[in-house]
Amino acid sequence: MNESTDKYSGMARKIDPAKGKLGVLLPGMGAVSSTLIAGVLLVNAGYSKPIGSVTQMSRIRLGKRDNPRYPFIKDFVSLSSLKDLVFGGWDIYNDNCYQAALTCRVIDKQELEPIRKQLEEIKPWPAVFDAAFVKNLSGPNVKKAANKMQLAEMLMRDIENFKKEQDLERLVMCWCGSTEVYQDNMDHEAFQTVERFENALKENLAFIPPSMIYAYAAIKMGVPFANGSPNQTVDTPAMVELALKNGVPIAGKDFKTGQTLIKTIIAPGLKARMLGLDGWFSCNILGNRDGEVLDDPDSFRSKEVSKGSVLESILQDELYPELYGDYYHKIRIEYYPPRGDAKEGWDNIDIKGWMGQKMQLKINFLCRDSILAAPVVLDLVLFLDLANRAKMRGIQEWLSFYFKSPKCRPDLKPVNSLFDQDDKLRNTLRILMGEKVIDHAGLDYYEPKG
Repeated sequence: MNESTDKYSGMARKIDPAKGKLGVLLPGMGAVSSTLIAGVLLVNAGYSKPIGSVTQMSRIRLGKRDNPRYPFIKDFVSLSSLKDLVFGGWDIYNDNCYQAALTCRVIDKQELEPIRKQLEEIKPWPAVFDAAFVKNLSGPNVKKAANKMQLAEMLMRDIENFKKEQDLERLVMCWCGSTEVYQDNMDHEAFQTVERFENALKENLAFIPPSMIYAYAAIKMGVPFANGSPNQTVDTPAMVELALKNGVPIAGKDFKTGQTLIKTIIAPGLKARMLGLDGWFSCNILGNRDGEVLDDPDSFRSKEVSKGSVLESILQDELYPELYGDYYHKIRIEYYPPRGDAKEGWDNIDIKGWMGQKMQLKINFLCRDSILAAPVVLDLVLFLDLANRAKMRGIQEWLSFYFKSPKCRPDLKPVNSLFDQDDKLRNTLRILMGEKVIDHAGLDYYEPKG
């Protein structure tokens, strides 16, 4: 039983080189997007390090423990250089990227000064927006059209013009916009096939949200798409069909950053040691634009569903009813403007151990929402571009590592443990490059030789 295996030999991919400039399309140019862009520019100028980015900072082990290799991931697989990234996007507000960064107050003004001119040159294009889906925001920089298909065509023209004007080789789109209201009508016939969805766009059906229009425009143009919100943007058969038809990789949903990141670290540990769970109460306090949007109960419902699905798949209550069959899971998000982007995630976890004795864990994570999200967006952009050059199409489950509610094949259950997701991501990279998958069994180190 070997620690590394040839089980996936023959599944390596021919990956086109990452030559030329990569366009990064960002619907929503607020805190996350401006923090990402400013961070990349500061790294490129030598003022900072890309801390939090797996693609830039992490090494990957190749080979056996008695003869290991540890290249950086960015040197192991063909990824675009940060210096080749060109940013553009849409927003309902007219602020350029520098103004947006100042408004969000994630990065101090003096830190932005060396890249101010570059940030000021990045101005958002008019956005596709519908107040019915994001009730607590409004802005003047909005597209107008007779129907939603025309809006999608306007987005496609924006994409085409951006690619031409910036002399770009490739593009990736990552939704960084607001959380839309939760939809209970995802089984509607309009979402079942591409043909029906396109007819629904032309007929201007009210229940098609803006995020789906962006996703449709991207996939139709052959642009990989990632959904960083809990919106059900690419959760439909129609979108998956379109991605497969056009050979486009898609991923989502909902960036795993603060409280859920911690949850997917702690819960697998409790499960591994067979400690029972009576209850898990999670409360978030945040004051940025995301907090304002989530102050609407309908938008909060989208986030609640996304965050609430994590424990069930990790703990597998159907297999362990005595330990996890009757726990109480409560999630709260409170808008508190004084905090700005400095989010606080507070968890109270009631567990039980030997002889049913009760214990507690209390976690208080004072984090910076956009500081955690920005490197996630960067990694997704670079990995989706890699997937596209490797001719990988449709759902990219190997990118589950970055999401609260990861997409997978409909007949499968999502993997939510951060550690299992990390193994999935790294082993996928090994497979693509023709390296052996590592399973950590290691019995062969102790078996008699010969």
